[in-house]
Amino acid sequence: MSVPETESAQPTDGAAGAAATAPGKEGAASGAATLPGKADRWNDPRLPWLGKPRVADILCWAGIVLSGVFFWALLPLRVSLVGTHPVVAELLNGSTESIISAAAFARVGHGTLAVVLLAAIPGLMKFDILYWWAGRLWGERFIVALPGSRRVAKYLGRVQQAGPKFTWPAMVLSSFLPVPRAIIFVIVGWAGMRLVTFFVLDAISVLLWAGLLAGLGYTLGHQAVVAAKTVSHYSVWFTIGIVVLTVLLALRAQRRAMAIPDRHAPASRDHAA
Repeated sequence: MSVPETESAQPTDGAAGAAATAPGKEGAASGAATLPGKADRWNDPRLPWLGKPRVADILCWAGIVLSGVFFWALLPLRVSLVGTHPVVAELLNGSTESIISAAAFARVGHGTLAVVLLAAIPGLMKFDILYWWAGRLWGERFIVALPGSRRVAKYLGRVQQAGPKFTWPAMVLSSFLPVPRAIIFVIVGWAGMRLVTFFVLDAISVLLWAGLLAGLGYTLGHQAVVAAKTVSHYSVWFTIGIVVLTVLLALRAQRRAMAIPDRHAPASRDHAA
């Protein structure tokens, strides 16, 4: 308000008018430069949220990161327990080998199948709610950022139209589908599935999967017990092998992801030229 009044009061004094308006323009320019800068900092495409993060965004993101840390920290213990305390291994990580091993131990008289199935529920479900929550918070922005979700992302419109006709069967079959379960959880959260429904369907899926693995382990019996004890005996080497294989696969996936925009780079440069 002060700058226009100064200009109208002294219309003939060009130098004074310029001197009076310069600070105002300079302040406006600095303000315009500052505000977009702050906005751009939070609108990083690598972040799942838009704008400044809320408390819920930070908590959910921290939980997902900690779940990854938990997986890697538990890896040596996961291998060593599979042939000594498989039910404990189930509770901690719900891994396929621990369920098979626990059922095989039950076959030879160490434990029961009921305990094997019950231990698989918290072992397999402990971090699932984080991905459902991420779907509710961030939706498609987070779905397309997940590894292995590019094929799924093309059908999100159909998923939203189908509603429970798709999300309910997808949840029940999530343990058997050739898609990471986390992607299914994010999608159903984004599609609006209620938390209670999510828990019930997730538990059904986990019990079906654990029942299949437990049946396999119970059928193998002594042979699976011997194999599990061998894995535990050489747990250090098995852990090193798993880590190396995981790192190689991650590097391969990263190279593929980086190669996709590079294919379009020459065309875009030619178009610009």
